[in-house]
Amino acid sequence: MIGEILIPVDGSANSFKALDYGIYIAKKLGAAITGLYVLDANLIQGPMLTDISGSVGMPPYDGFFEAIETSLNEKADFILKDFQQRCRQAGLNAQTKKTIGKIGPAIIEEGQEADLIIMAKKGEHFHLREGGLLGSVAEAVVRNSGKPVMVTPENYLEIESMAVAFDGSEPAKKALCFSLRLADKTAWPLTAIIISADEKKTAALSGEVESMLEDQTIDADVIIMQGKEAEEITKYLKEGAVELLAMGAFGHNRLRALLMGSTTSQIIRKSPVPVLLTR
Repeated sequence: MIGEILIPVDGSANSFKALDYGIYIAKKLGAAITGLYVLDANLIQGPMLTDISGSVGMPPYDGFFEAIETSLNEKADFILKDFQQRCRQAGLNAQTKKTIGKIGPAIIEEGQEADLIIMAKKGEHFHLREGGLLGSVAEAVVRNSGKPVMVTPENYLEIESMAVAFDGSEPAKKALCFSLRLADKTAWPLTAIIISADEKKTAALSGEVESMLEDQTIDADVIIMQGKEAEEITKYLKEGAVELLAMGAFGHNRLRALLMGSTTSQIIRKSPVPVLLTR
């Protein structure tokens, strides 16, 4: 199910919280773990620095960008060494990898060999882009990797139970199937969350979940809520009911997400627990 876990790290405290979750899950599932550091090509190539320095009449000296690359490599080596040490202390023999490129695309490319990507919602290069509520790198990876991505919060909390948001959509069905397999492997109790005021709809969705549970031996339950999805799910998570939420990643209305922030982004931004996203 999950044999390879990729964890991008950048030296920020949040990225090492992602590692804490990765170590915990890798030990639970007997999975291999790889730490990835991406040297930002924009910093090494320096088009912005070149433009700025040229505008003030101070072109970069010979070897300027080589010095930047050397410094970034030293930083990467230090961070990846720390990554390996933390894994060894936890009894895991982790691999590390260093690459040069644009951060989001590089993570996506390296993630093709993994079964799960675990990353912080806000890393070293976090910034709000185009009105988004989620770190731009994390959002790009979730939207484009095609792999399950776990987005981790600022604080670590050991996972003992999980929930899955279910609305009957194809992404939600994939999230439910993935959650059933994960709950079976980890023995985590699973709660399916359905949010709707329409009794016929909730009955149909509940029946769909229960039919998928028929041949399962896991501890599972279905709860029904009314209200706005993001608000109700966030409230549920903040009550401490579970330590992990799974859900389908993003809807198809990209324009609406840019203007208002998608339900997915709102939940991740406010969630005190990791959010596992499938597409």
